Amino acid sequence: MFKFEDPTYLWFLWIVPILVVLRLYGVWCRHRQMRKIGDPLLVARLMPGVSTARKSCKFWLLMAAVVLFVVMLARPQMGSKVSNDKRNGIEAIIALDISNSMLAQDVVPSRLEKSKMLVENLVDNFTNDKIGLVVFAGDAFVQLPITSDYVSAKMFLQNIDPSLITTQGTDMARAINLASSSFTQQQGVGRAVILITDGEDHEGGAEEAAKAAHKKGANVFILGVGSAKGSPIPVGNGEYLKDGSGNVVMSALNEQMCREVAKAGSGTYIHVDNSSDAQEKLNSELSKLQKGETQSVVYSEYAEQFQAFAIIIIILLIIEACLMEVKNPLFKNVRLFKKKRF
Repeated sequence: MFKFEDPTYLWFLWIVPILVVLRLYGVWCRHRQMRKIGDPLLVARLMPGVSTARKSCKFWLLMAAVVLFVVMLARPQMGSKVSNDKRNGIEAIIALDISNSMLAQDVVPSRLEKSKMLVENLVDNFTNDKIGLVVFAGDAFVQLPITSDYVSAKMFLQNIDPSLITTQGTDMARAINLASSSFTQQQGVGRAVILITDGEDHEGGAEEAAKAAHKKGANVFILGVGSAKGSPIPVGNGEYLKDGSGNVVMSALNEQMCREVAKAGSGTYIHVDNSSDAQEKLNSELSKLQKGETQSVVYSEYAEQFQAFAIIIIILLIIEACLMEVKNPLFKNVRLFKKKRF
């Protein structure tokens, strides 16, 4: 299994297309200046040893070195040891609402960020359990298949935001159906669908989906985030979402519906506010589920891979340094590069 210990450095790869654009602009300016000197064919004959191909080769060697250097800074790692562990725990699929209404700030810092912190704390309390992530709005998809790799779970969790799904709305039924079909096929294991939402279901069918999930052996827990009083939805620059009439949209937690869906799924409704009560209640409810033996493929002893990248970078820089922009007289009969053309 391959991963980056610090993937934030990969953002520096944006410097490569910028350098390429600057390079192309420089070539264009040079060609324009050379045309002012005289006929391009005549100028080329006056400089028989100069080759644009050599300059381009040197440039792309440097770009390759830059890319590899950025990747090296991100500390690429690979699992050097694979083991099949048998654990005694439960399976939990967390379905997280990422619709725009989850940006409301009636809980601090926002409904979505509070939910992500809750999930992270839940992962920290897991030891022998499996976890998966589903995100949903008007549509739903699996963000992380069920796994025992808690490090990956936290990494995927940090990348969750409303832009992941372009179809807005809140389809709880689709999320529950997808989550209930994402468990393993092992028997005798307690299963939980933990759906975190503000309860603004726009599509309907959530209760039926919860009943179907329970028939498959999963308990459906609903965590309602926000307040029943309602809160505006920020859209940036101090503005709030407005309806077609220009009125500010107020997003309110629908606790009644959340309770009904949880009851249909033989689970529990838990209200999430600015306290830690929701976390404690959820941990308590999950501890009641039957723990069964699960098998997990675990990648451990991650080995650093930056050494290989460093060696390749050194080789590229040596080649770039040895490659001259003019042809070496000792190899005048060797034509690896074309002569300069303007």
